[in-house]
Amino acid sequence: MVRGAVFFDVDGTLVPRTSSGQHLADLLGHADVVREAEAGYAAGTFSNQEVSVRDARGWAGHTPAQVHGFLGSLPLVEGIAETVAWCREHDLAPVLATLAWQPVGTYLCGRFGFTRASGPVLEVVDGRYSGEVAEHFDEEGKRDFALTVAAELGVAPVGCAAVGDSRSDLPLFAAVGLAIAFNATPAASAAAHVEAEGGDLRAVVPLLSTWLDAPHPPPRR
Repeated sequence: MVRGAVFFDVDGTLVPRTSSGQHLADLLGHADVVREAEAGYAAGTFSNQEVSVRDARGWAGHTPAQVHGFLGSLPLVEGIAETVAWCREHDLAPVLATLAWQPVGTYLCGRFGFTRASGPVLEVVDGRYSGEVAEHFDEEGKRDFALTVAAELGVAPVGCAAVGDSRSDLPLFAAVGLAIAFNATPAASAAAHVEAEGGDLRAVVPLLSTWLDAPHPPPRR
């Protein structure tokens, strides 16, 4: 029996102080392009689609196996495995709701046991990335993905929680029963019910536990 779901963001949440896209771009050789694009997204001058198009070009010619190898050095907060295990022990499906590229979500699901992941998809031709985006994905898509997952699990959005840190989490924060800002921007903190900080994801567990025990979701601040 699944009681609900917890949707975790990746970049800025599980990956601290940087993004999976920036980490991979450093290794693929187009770091400056991604740094500029992500700064534009944070400032609201670039759409996620524009960021994805610029980033995807730097993947051209590389293989999925190469990228998978790079992901082994992805910087991550502590306590991910333990937090995922806590969710499962309390009948909460741990899900990645992220704008990170699909290979990142696939890697994290395999490593930590998240049930599934969202994200944009890169085109692969003859076993190599072509430099084109096969499927775009944005912050509204993140929210819609989460609502679809909740419906498939048979739980209402109010029975779900989201953990995130920035602009891309705002639509999802508005849709769930508990929004947790983790090491978040001022905008994300203002949109959340509660917040936590630190280098260990287990900081969100007491907040999730209190929410599960409450008869009603907490009011927004």
